[in-house]
Amino acid sequence: MKLHCVSALVPLLCICLTATASAQNSSAQNQVSSAPHLSKQTRMDLIHGLADEIIYIRTSFPMGKIGLTLKNGLISPSGADLQQLMALWGPAVKPGDEARITSVEIKSDRIRFEINGGPIKKQKWYQRIEFGGSMDTSPVAPGDQNANPRGTYVDLAFDHYVPDLTPQKFKDLLRPVFDFDAKSAVEAYLDTVPPKVKEAIQNHHVLVGMNREMLIYSKGRPPKKIREKDGETEYEDWIYGEPPQDVDFVRLVGDEVVRVETMKVDGTKTLRTAKEVNLEPPPSVAKASEQKPPNAPSLRRPGEAQQDPNAPIGGQTPPVFQPPPPPSPPGPSGGPNYSI
Repeated sequence: MKLHCVSALVPLLCICLTATASAQNSSAQNQVSSAPHLSKQTRMDLIHGLADEIIYIRTSFPMGKIGLTLKNGLISPSGADLQQLMALWGPAVKPGDEARITSVEIKSDRIRFEINGGPIKKQKWYQRIEFGGSMDTSPVAPGDQNANPRGTYVDLAFDHYVPDLTPQKFKDLLRPVFDFDAKSAVEAYLDTVPPKVKEAIQNHHVLVGMNREMLIYSKGRPPKKIREKDGETEYEDWIYGEPPQDVDFVRLVGDEVVRVETMKVDGTKTLRTAKEVNLEPPPSVAKASEQKPPNAPSLRRPGEAQQDPNAPIGGQTPPVFQPPPPPSPPGPSGGPNYSI
């Protein structure tokens, strides 16, 4: 009888917890939607409070002119679209990276936070002034050619207008992408990994299925590294420790840990190859042949379909030109003897 009562109470408790969380989220959304328009004083406090703020990143940002948009706690692009941008342009910043908010731009229904200079290289007015003679000119203040190499941005979007909230409330809304409270990169990175991986990193333990970045956070960079090839598979063995201590041999294939072998001081050996943690597959690197510009120049007229270069011309298959036959050994006269 007691077992039946307990089994009946568990679903009821889960429903109550879900309803409480939904009520809290709806109440937070109602607070944002019912707030008045952003005042001039709050605008100044927001710009002064968040500009030049040091933060830690909680999600991946792609390079290029396309940043992220955060609205109602949801990030876009995400999933396959974000992986495609990461594969095409590479990452601007990754989870755990330290960054700086360099610009806060308030628009009608969103706030744009640029980090590390933003995606577009900017110049001061005096960097555009040049002087010289009739043949050559040089700028008065040469600009940095490497400025803004990895800048990006995130738009904190709202439904109709930017509400009048406190700077701390705006920080809470930016929590999915920025960490304002982390004391180090490791602390910020641990909040972005699964709980099992977080516990392993804190205990300096390696799990089969970790990626290269997790391994470095867990054990550090290896003192010794061996690269080998098993058939067609290339792998790396990262070696941690030296006798008379325990020695760990961690094998990576690509970006994944596939084997962990530990040689203990007493001579015993432990080997783990079964996957202990499942992660999302990293975005594959796009090939150069697949990176076609969207508006590539073409000689086709507007509306004309692209033709297959191997398709028949005028309904007839184009003739195939055969190479001339190779010459035979020299004849009696000493010249080449062609035979057809």
